[in-house]
Amino acid sequence: MASQLQLSVVKGAKVLMVGAGGIGCELLKTLALSGFQDIHIIDMDTIEVSNLNRQFLFRQSHVGQAKAKVARDAVLKFRPQINITSYHANIKDPDFNVDFFKQFNVVLNGLDNLDARRHVNRLCLVANVPLVESGTTGFLGQVTVHVKGRTECYECQPKPSPKTYPVCTITSTPSKFVHCIVWAKDLLFAKLFGDRNQENDLNTRSSGDASSSEPAEDVFECRKDEDIEQYGRGIFDHVFGYNIELALSNEETWKNRNRPRPIYSKDILSDQLAQRNGNMDKNFATDDGPSVSAMVSLGMKNPQDIWSLTENSRIFFEALKLFFTKREKEIGNLSFDKDDQLAVEFVTAAANIRAASFGIPLHSLFEAKGIAGNIVHAVATTNAIIAGLIVIEAIKVLQNDTKKYRMTYCLEHPSKKMLLMPVEPFEPNKSCYVCSETPLLLEINTRRSKLKDFVEKIVKAKLGMNLPLIMHGSALLYEVGHDLDEDMVANYAANLEKVLAELPSPVTSGTMLTVEDLQQEFSCNVNIKHREEFDEEKEPDGMLLSGWTQPLPAAEKEDKFIINGARTSKTSLATIEAEKDDEIDVVSAGKKRKLSESFKVADSDLPNAVDETRNHKQFQVIDDEDDLIMLDGGDSDRHKKKRLQ
Repeated sequence: MASQLQLSVVKGAKVLMVGAGGIGCELLKTLALSGFQDIHIIDMDTIEVSNLNRQFLFRQSHVGQAKAKVARDAVLKFRPQINITSYHANIKDPDFNVDFFKQFNVVLNGLDNLDARRHVNRLCLVANVPLVESGTTGFLGQVTVHVKGRTECYECQPKPSPKTYPVCTITSTPSKFVHCIVWAKDLLFAKLFGDRNQENDLNTRSSGDASSSEPAEDVFECRKDEDIEQYGRGIFDHVFGYNIELALSNEETWKNRNRPRPIYSKDILSDQLAQRNGNMDKNFATDDGPSVSAMVSLGMKNPQDIWSLTENSRIFFEALKLFFTKREKEIGNLSFDKDDQLAVEFVTAAANIRAASFGIPLHSLFEAKGIAGNIVHAVATTNAIIAGLIVIEAIKVLQNDTKKYRMTYCLEHPSKKMLLMPVEPFEPNKSCYVCSETPLLLEINTRRSKLKDFVEKIVKAKLGMNLPLIMHGSALLYEVGHDLDEDMVANYAANLEKVLAELPSPVTSGTMLTVEDLQQEFSCNVNIKHREEFDEEKEPDGMLLSGWTQPLPAAEKEDKFIINGARTSKTSLATIEAEKDDEIDVVSAGKKRKLSESFKVADSDLPNAVDETRNHKQFQVIDDEDDLIMLDGGDSDRHKKKRLQ
């Protein structure tokens, strides 16, 4: 039974919930049933059919409506006496500033992406409002408590970086199916159906006479009078035939690699079959838009079947034709969406044909969709458990019961006969650039890298700033804002295109830059170190940011855990070797211990899609954007990091 103090703090609390998805639905219900009277909920998403299996506050009739509003209305039906305020908006909107956050007693996160989590963490720190974080993936989950000055903030420990692949791997030497998916989605699909003016590393020149002085023909340009079947064959033969032959001409590349085989449409589909492939009008889906399906047109039903090369080719041609006949108005503005059936079919077929060329095993549409859309299938029970744990920690925070704060981890398999593993929170990391203001170190070629590279790859992608301001001493190098006059905007735009060493206030080795985000009221210092060369495979950004965490003093190593959720750190305690990307390891006093056979690292209701390619020289595949940090809970008095006292 709840004590009078608990009932009092619960009824008097003003709570902000961020996210109304898988965790959010369970959390809003649990908060209402636990006696909370004043709840505010923010979510920018609308309800999709794929949400209905676990986001139980929503029904088929709600598809297309705002999640926050529908969740509010559903809960008020059984708790009409409480106050729930919903916002169909982005948490990063200017309206949700520090003053907005200061009105709440606690913030509860049920987000699905790293960028928004960082944003909320920083606003909570500035507003001095406690934050309860959470995440689930399948049967795994976690709840962590972050209180300024008392526990580590959300960014005190580095988060796994998105997996990156050099452009040469994607375009020339794929070795995994995920490489083929990235190629099909971020290059081929984007070139055919997206913004034609966007930079793209796909070779588009015609296979005609290379010695001709005439400009090479762009095979992706569909002429008005061109037959769509002929256009499709041209695309197929170019990307799966000619481009492969072009790659094979570089003998050096294939000395230690298996040589791919060019694939041409005439070798896969006969003229008669191709014609039949395009004349099955009786089977066509009659609806326009995302409901159009190449599988339906061709009478293929099971998404878990692995299609043959011929079947993949038929899907490729059919999907291409349907885009140009049924969805022509959208071409030029499309981006890949995992809920767009035709887009998923096209990407699956294209990826499989490329995989066949390079001797990579083919995958089903179901598997390909999971990779392309970054899907880890959710379990409603896990969301319910995590929501309950969030509320328990929120009540402790409201009571200021710091000694009872716990970070709790939900396991798939029992560890020491426990499925829920509570751990004492850690103290703030003195090396954290967010809550401890420790300078970062950036190694970069200052004579080659532009300010634009620094802004996109470091300030936005790594530091998570939305409205950055960059200063070198008293010189303002770059600023974003709606109140800038035209001359200032033009000046900053010109600075973006300059290499660092040639800026009005030159950035060279030894320079310290101050980077601020006025919306987040957050700033940090970045020390610049010039470096000439970078390993394209290991450092595809062409720059290296360090200083996120401080190495453990040697005397303390015996009593502390090293958490290695992404297996990217190299510690002196142990070298972690894992055969699969979906395993997580716990290292304690020199020992490696596997917690589960398949331990996927992810966010709550993982992000909807692989991040868009931030620049044409690097591709990102995010299948573990956030980390689930698991600790061995046995003998907790002896094995501690630096615990909250």
